Amino acid sequence: MGIALSIAIPIIVVAAAIMLVAAARRRETMAAEGHLNRETRRRDRGRVAVDGEPVAGPTGREVERAAVVARQSAGTEVVEAVDASVEEWTPPHPEMVGVSRRQFLNRSTVAMMGFGLSGFGAACIAFLWPPFVTGFGADVNVGLVDDVKSRIKDENGFLYIPEGRAWVTEYPQAALQKAQNVYSAPELAGIESGLIALFQKCPHLGCRVPSCLTSQWFECPCHGSRYNQVGEKRGGPAPRGMDRFAMSVNSKGEFIIRTGTIIQGPPIGVNTTGQEPEGPSCLGGASH
Repeated sequence: MGIALSIAIPIIVVAAAIMLVAAARRRETMAAEGHLNRETRRRDRGRVAVDGEPVAGPTGREVERAAVVARQSAGTEVVEAVDASVEEWTPPHPEMVGVSRRQFLNRSTVAMMGFGLSGFGAACIAFLWPPFVTGFGADVNVGLVDDVKSRIKDENGFLYIPEGRAWVTEYPQAALQKAQNVYSAPELAGIESGLIALFQKCPHLGCRVPSCLTSQWFECPCHGSRYNQVGEKRGGPAPRGMDRFAMSVNSKGEFIIRTGTIIQGPPIGVNTTGQEPEGPSCLGGASH
């Protein structure tokens, strides 16, 4: 507190001195009186002498005072209007017209507002425009349906698509009628082509579910949940079957996985394919 006062007091004193000096200068200007030296003031008391003879007339100070009085009373004088001929107005050339300070400020304000509104509008459009994404969250084109089935066979029944975090397996045509009674239209769009795309994450606690080539099932190593080749639950603590993606086949016959739409897996008890384990479990122990 003491330091602040010690700084503030000198600042206040200096500001007051500046205000007093400014007021004095203004008063001298209004009175039309300047700073005169001693010799000038002594000579000004008398009359102006020409060739040694004093000339009658007012002193310099009297002239200055008369000028002040005339200036102060000038506003009350009535000046008669002088007749003047009216000339036709000619617009100036655009290159000769300058920009006033007010015009500059007005145009600058309008320009800044325009830039601000443009930026806000661009931000709104960018927010509403669908984002351009690839990989997980977007549509993943796996290829022609026949080519995908061939790749599944080459991978011993399980094709993994890393950019979509998806497993793709074949759906047996013999089970299609049962599937139509269980699955939704976005799922059936892929199932009817003989393919199904499953989300790699276990619905129990989110572990990545690997395939088991010996049993031809999906088997979660975290807590032992098991699913058949189309992701229907066959054992373990999972609350449902493996989640799956919406699927479609385009006009070119290409299988599309819509990874932006995840559909919950079928409830416990759904077994449209009737597939049993084809060999030993990768986790050991019983297969069921």
